[in-house]
Amino acid sequence: MSSFSRTGRKIVAIGRNYAQHIKELNNTAPKEPFFFLKPTTSYVLSGGKVEIPKGVIVHHEVELGVVIGKAGRDIAQSDAESYISGYALGIDMTARNMQEVVKKAGLPWSTVKGFDTFTPISKFIPKSSVKDPHDLKLWLK
Repeated sequence: MSSFSRTGRKIVAIGRNYAQHIKELNNTAPKEPFFFLKPTTSYVLSGGKVEIPKGVIVHHEVELGVVIGKAGRDIAQSDAESYISGYALGIDMTARNMQEVVKKAGLPWSTVKGFDTFTPISKFIPKSSVKDPHDLKLWLK
């Protein structure tokens, strides 16, 4: 799984999952999680060059990426953890000025989240190296 950034087929992200950020952007907290996709072309490995298009105002969030190690569908919550092979520290970048426009129009976020290099990502972290993924402190230097 250490090659997830080359072999992964999609990046599935959850929107508005951080209460403080919801408040900061004056958004409404969703009743249910909602998902959006980012293209794998948005990956840039740690130490790589992030490219920000001209005229784009970028905001970012540090995220814990969950690397799914086997195929599955309609997985019971009780079995979900067995599909996790590891983790990666990631940065979810957003073209914030463009997002405001698509959000008002009710359009998808694909463009504002999916620019090449808009998902800087760490090396693979094996599941066995993370004692409790719900009790981590993530930061960006």
